[in-house]
Amino acid sequence: MIDALQFEFMRNALAAGLLTSVICGIMGSLVVVNRIVFLSGGIAHAAYGGIGLAFFLGWPYLGGTLAFALVAAMVMAAISLRARHRADTIIGVLWAVGMATGIVLIDLSPGYNVDLMSYLFGSILTVPGSDLWVMLLLVLGILAITVYFYQDLLAMSYDEEFARVRGVAVTPLYFLLVAMLSVTVVLIIRVVGLILVIALLTIPTFIAEKYAGSLAKMMTTACLLNILFTLCGLWLAYRFNLTSGAAIILVAGAGFFLTVILDQLGIRRQPATSHNTE
Repeated sequence: MIDALQFEFMRNALAAGLLTSVICGIMGSLVVVNRIVFLSGGIAHAAYGGIGLAFFLGWPYLGGTLAFALVAAMVMAAISLRARHRADTIIGVLWAVGMATGIVLIDLSPGYNVDLMSYLFGSILTVPGSDLWVMLLLVLGILAITVYFYQDLLAMSYDEEFARVRGVAVTPLYFLLVAMLSVTVVLIIRVVGLILVIALLTIPTFIAEKYAGSLAKMMTTACLLNILFTLCGLWLAYRFNLTSGAAIILVAGAGFFLTVILDQLGIRRQPATSHNTE
């Protein structure tokens, strides 16, 4: 794959993959421990409405999609807090309506020259250099917020009542978490597509959770696993002319099944992260 790096699009793809790996390791851990995997799927599919809106109005992809995803995410967050018993149903409706809206808006876009498959299954090889700088800024912003609010996020993730007793503003922090998740989802769509978003957020995190003794270690391990899966997936895509997003997820899936086999063979795991407040 080294020879492929002479091409600018491959260098951009590698940079986009590495940035996505870091942010997925961090946000994937928070998604899993806060049990909002379904919410992340809802945001991912609703974000397709933002893709359609961006093309219909001629807006930049990142700006239009991010704005739409943030609005959808805030609505879903409010619903999950105020109507927990109906949250899954309502999020499912928003999931479907958002995606249908995107498809219709793309149908109505002048010229209609949009490759739908690139957004469903990723288009990491087409990420332009200008988007990389935006991705870098967003990744650094989310990383800074996570570090700054780490103790509060840790308390909220494992014991919401304890977090309130400690004086943590749980509701605003939850909305902030969901907002960061929506930004993450928009970034991931360019790499693996909206259909495979949940896999990249959860598979490395699931593996990391087995062997990490704290949330911080879980995030670090998930980041490293994401980098490994991304590099291997890109190599396979380049070597065998495969869809890059699907190749990355297949590598991650292979890693998942490998850990399951190791568990069956009796490889001991570390204590669950919920028992350590580091």
